[in-house]
Formats: sequence, structure tokens, C-alpha cells
Amino acid sequence: MPKRGYHHGNLKQALVDAALGLIEEKGPTGFTLSEAAKKAGVTPAAVYRHFQGREDLLIEVARQGYEIFGDLMEYAYESGQPSASASFSATGRAYLAFARKHPGHYMAMFESGLSLNSNAELARVATRASGILERAAQDLLQRLPADRRPPAAMFSAHIWAMSHGVVELYARGNPGARTQFSPEDLLESGIGIYLRGLGLLPLDA
Repeated sequence: MPKRGYHHGNLKQALVDAALGLIEEKGPTGFTLSEAAKKAGVTPAAVYRHFQGREDLLIEVARQGYEIFGDLMEYAYESGQPSASASFSATGRAYLAFARKHPGHYMAMFESGLSLNSNAELARVATRASGILERAAQDLLQRLPADRRPPAAMFSAHIWAMSHGVVELYARGNPGARTQFSPEDLLESGIGIYLRGLGLLPLDA
């Protein structure tokens, strides 16, 4: 009887799960389809029932990652309501939590070189996730006079970049990066400095 690494005929998800393990072990471009098939317990030919190639498999891993990420960001945003500042802070912490809990998805999303425009569904779920942070930024910006408000998309992009930098340097076990501060403290203080610069927090807060 042939060996099978999946149940109830869910070969597609078995291959995604296999890819996640390989991504965590070797990086998003460090494995082959044959390795994913072997890890899933199927023949290499079986992969092509669902995926045209490794990039197609990575797109599905990234798509699922953005779905999880979007759900987590939505939950964080809602948990802070009705406070705009609490919602905004919660979305930043959610970014760190996602990177820690779902490293394979995170790497497929941000380190595989995939173009979001390569797949319509991938673009949709990625836009949804970034839109939640932009919504949180827009809520917070309402505290500023209209003539002093930066675009919400720019504001959220700055915070996303800051969060991503903290993850890459300090929250992923990078042996070359050393700091006495936790990633959460680094991100919170960085966001605080940014918000004070915009006048959204008092200087002594």
C-alpha cells in the first residue's frame, strides 16, 4: 500500500504543510517540489495535480499566511476599540506575534520574492491585511487638524516598515543582532517616538 502523508484526500493542504516545514528549515527558496512531495508522503508527480511549480506552491503558502495575518490584525484592531490608540498599538503587537507563531508563512509572504500581483487572490488577501493597519492609522489621524495629517497609507507604511525591521533584526533569532531590549519594547518605543513627532502623543507620555 503506498505511503500517504495526508488524510481524507487533502493532498493540496498536505503539500502546503510540507512546504511550511521546509521553508522554516531551508528558507522559501531552499527546497524543491520533490522534497515537498517526499515530506508529504506522495510521489513528485502528485504535486502537479494542484501546483504548476514551486512558485505556485509558495503562492498558496503566502495566501494562507495573509489570511491568518489578516484575521489576527482584524482581531487586534477590534480588541482595541473604541480607543484609536489602543487599536493601533494592538496591530503592531499582532505583527510581532504573527512572525513568531507562523515563521513559515511569514517567510513565504515577505522573503520569497513573490510579486503580489502574480495572483489575484494573493493580492486580495494582502490588500485586506494592509488595509486593517491603514484603517487603524486613519482612526488615529483624526486627532490631528486636517492640514497636519499625513496620508494614512504613508503613516501605516512607516509603521509596517518599522515592525518588519524589528522582526527581521530581533524577533527571528538573528544571531548577528544583539540588544538588551525585547522586540515588543523596541517596537512600542519606536512607535511612540513616531507618534510624538506627529503630535499624536504628548512629549512627556
